[in-house]
Amino acid sequence: MASVKVKLRLSANPYEPGTIYYQLTHRRQVRRLPTSINVHPDRWDARGQRIASSGREDPAPDQQRIDGDMLRLRRIIDMLEARPAGYTVQDIVERFRADSRRQTLQALFEARIDRLGAAGQFGTARNYRRAWNSFAAYIGDTVLYPDDLTESLIDGYNAYLLRRGLLRNSVSFYMRILRAVYNKAVRFNLPIQNDPFRNVYTGVDRTRKRAVNETVIVHLSGLDLSCSRPLMLARDLFVFSYCMRGMAFVDLAYLRKTDIGDNFIHYVRQKTGQRLCVKIEPCMRSILARYAPRTTGSPYAFPILRAEEAEKSYARYQVALGYYNRQLKRLSAMLYLDTPLTSYTARHSWATAARNRNVPISVISAGMGHTSERTTQIYLAALEGSVIDRVNRGIVARLNEAV
Repeated sequence: MASVKVKLRLSANPYEPGTIYYQLTHRRQVRRLPTSINVHPDRWDARGQRIASSGREDPAPDQQRIDGDMLRLRRIIDMLEARPAGYTVQDIVERFRADSRRQTLQALFEARIDRLGAAGQFGTARNYRRAWNSFAAYIGDTVLYPDDLTESLIDGYNAYLLRRGLLRNSVSFYMRILRAVYNKAVRFNLPIQNDPFRNVYTGVDRTRKRAVNETVIVHLSGLDLSCSRPLMLARDLFVFSYCMRGMAFVDLAYLRKTDIGDNFIHYVRQKTGQRLCVKIEPCMRSILARYAPRTTGSPYAFPILRAEEAEKSYARYQVALGYYNRQLKRLSAMLYLDTPLTSYTARHSWATAARNRNVPISVISAGMGHTSERTTQIYLAALEGSVIDRVNRGIVARLNEAV
């Protein structure tokens, strides 16, 4: 196994400080790694390979740098030792130099968040911020690099999240983002891929049923809400979302008048960038007409957003989403629903209604703008059980008659 020593190269002038270097030895090969750390000979403890304290100067910053370099060199050697083909001293040097140019895990997160914000992907940027804040709360003040994400560290973070009462999907949400940052670093050859996430769950559990049946939608649509404009807007947005094949609230908020033609609405999903086209039905046209007077001078079809500047409009959208869900909760109480309506319910309900009409999952998936049928299956998880139960009831009908 390679060895590392910290040494001081003396200056030709005895009054000038020397320069610290690291001596690497492996299989009789010796290499020196110079540093920019300068130390006077009278402050160098050659036996302990450390900077001695002088009382006048605090050696901590330079010594901390040496300690950090030693830790990284030993980590590199440990990783190279695991290679079946072996390694040379030059491999250690090249790895260390590449390592010296790398960024901390926090810096990688911050860079990713900045890029997402610059691209207008504020929702994804917010998710990355949430993921980093969660992980930072776990590691405290520790400075980590991508190859510090070991299996034991990730397992510990997983246990920490579960102890805090997070559900599996929430834990997976944080793990998937952390893994994405790690994998991106691996692609740039910063850490050697060691799959530290192998023991933690990074999938998506099928969600509990959130859909309501068509009778509830019809009842909701017929409520007299003229006494409350906020409730009426929430109801109309919910029904419009349902009629638009489960249009997401973010797409409702950003729906522009220019997206609406004589017979069709063309829009691009904020989440996936997928283009969708929906035929305007009379019930949808009625809702759009109701809000035309309230959006005079606005580019948007509904009175949700005001600013067009990306960051300001996204901040407004976040506030509006919370307010929308609170109004839906009030509507749920008015309808005496066991499960409160949410911004997702219209989407789940449309998928359920389509499946109840034996619409193929591929068609439902295309209608909802999903990029894969697997996502649609998650929406329909609870429904599938009821469909199978009905089929089974028909199969065993004759046996039931004999009971």
